[in-house]
Amino acid sequence: MDGFSSDFSPAAPASASGKLDTGAIMEQVKVQIAVANAQELLQRMTDKCFRKCIGKPGGSLDNSEQKCVAMCMDRYMDAWNTVSRAYNSRLQRERAKM
Repeated sequence: MDGFSSDFSPAAPASASGKLDTGAIMEQVKVQIAVANAQELLQRMTDKCFRKCIGKPGGSLDNSEQKCVAMCMDRYMDAWNTVSRAYNSRLQRERAKM
């Protein structure tokens, strides 16, 4: 045995009556989706900023590369937040129409 568990399925929350607690399951799913979205955002931002800012990969970043990466990440997050706010606003308007 290598010490790693192959069972990736967490135990489903159950209520006192033994039935599945769908509210708790939904919350777990929401948290998992949020984590996956954050991981994807970080990966995309890293990929884009690396390609834009790093000319020759090496053991360290020079000053201009550090500044470029920091500014790229700031701009990426600003753009992400702007798009997210617009998307959420539109979702709220669409839900209000229903």
